[in-house]
Amino acid sequence: MKRFLQLLVAVVPILWASHDVMAQHKGHHHHKNGDHSMTEMGTDVNQYGLEVSTIPLKAEAQDGFLVLYNRKADYRIWFDVRVQTDGAMFWGEPEGADPIGDGVSIRRARLAIKGQLRRDWYGELDMDLANGILELKDAYMRYDGLRNFEFQVGNFKENFSMQRNTTSRYLQFIERPMATAFAPSRHIGLQAKYNIPFLWATAGVFFQPVEDAEVRTNVEDNNKDYGRGPGHSFTGKLVLRPLCNMEDASLHIGFAASYRTPKADMSPSKWGAVRISSRNATNINRKKYLDTGNIADVNHEVMMTAELAGHWKGLRWEAAYLADNIHVHNGTTKHFYGIYAQAGYLLFGGRQNYDAGGAKYTRITPGRDWGDMELCARFDRLDLDSQGIYGGAANAWTAGLNYYVNPNIKMMLNYQYVTNNKYANGNGKLIVGHNAAGEPTTNPDEVDSSMGSVGVGYNMLTCRFEVNF
Repeated sequence: MKRFLQLLVAVVPILWASHDVMAQHKGHHHHKNGDHSMTEMGTDVNQYGLEVSTIPLKAEAQDGFLVLYNRKADYRIWFDVRVQTDGAMFWGEPEGADPIGDGVSIRRARLAIKGQLRRDWYGELDMDLANGILELKDAYMRYDGLRNFEFQVGNFKENFSMQRNTTSRYLQFIERPMATAFAPSRHIGLQAKYNIPFLWATAGVFFQPVEDAEVRTNVEDNNKDYGRGPGHSFTGKLVLRPLCNMEDASLHIGFAASYRTPKADMSPSKWGAVRISSRNATNINRKKYLDTGNIADVNHEVMMTAELAGHWKGLRWEAAYLADNIHVHNGTTKHFYGIYAQAGYLLFGGRQNYDAGGAKYTRITPGRDWGDMELCARFDRLDLDSQGIYGGAANAWTAGLNYYVNPNIKMMLNYQYVTNNKYANGNGKLIVGHNAAGEPTTNPDEVDSSMGSVGVGYNMLTCRFEVNF
């Protein structure tokens, strides 16, 4: 895969530069009209000896993104690259708790190729190379030839949570809230979307995730050794937008639900189990204090969310309730939930923008020639304690400052204070307090509140330097 990417990056500019030279060789390229105008169509012979049609392309930088296009032929292809470099420091954890290490990370190193392939057809391939680990992200095709409808198949994000579906390029905070532990991400599937100004709706069926080699190995082993299918999910979402005719304001009222059976991405020995875990809205502290462990013998899950969001000029706000109801074969149901509320305001006259096609928020319009700055605040909570499952609960308060230098450069600074309860012990691995003898313990039932703090609370300061091109 790496060699393929290197070859692609090297060959595309060479082919583009040599286009005019190749056109001069009569034995290889025959133009119908004998010139190179943008309206001209031609023919060529491909590497397999077959005659193919050709179109000339123009190149331009659209806000720093390289685009090759021919508007008459409804053809456009472009590269989408994103690099996010993060750093974080932590302090204030209770005495005797597991130490938290400061760190730096290439949070994302995304390389995507996107194409509008003639009228009504679109395709995308997106990969992440962060920290030297290859992971497949979006890989799908889309048809939008029917008025107000789109049909999409491949590997992509399920339309469930606004926060999950907002690209990391346009997030108000460095990490998404903990509550998105319930929000499904990318899976192989088929989805239909209906979109008019007042109403937006999607429905789809989805199967296993792709992600990396480990996930694929689990899917193949479950299929080969046990004859198990990939598992399936039915996910639907409805959004109402009563302020759709207003230019400087929006109101987004969304509801979504997802019915899910266990997926084959679990190892064969754990098939039929569901596990929910989350870090405290940080990717550098690798400790997952919140962890249900494997909930065995699951029949199905029902996820639900209700979200309310809006903007007015430079102000943008968003809140949501998310829940996961896990139905076990013995008749019990585990109820887990999360909530968050956040807001941001552009300080120098900029404007927030709503993406009507994606039912989410997109890039800001800065208020100054040098860019703009955004002040943000958020509260979020995740609770994984229910019906004999003690995965822990946590609250987090976050303040953020974003500096939008230009369409390609963004800098972010976040301060967060988080508290975890005594059950947030990383599925039995992390210290959550002291016992009656004053000794550190990972067992929540042994914690004696008179001996010090109960649960792990701490501070974090994180920063991000982001480039998009």
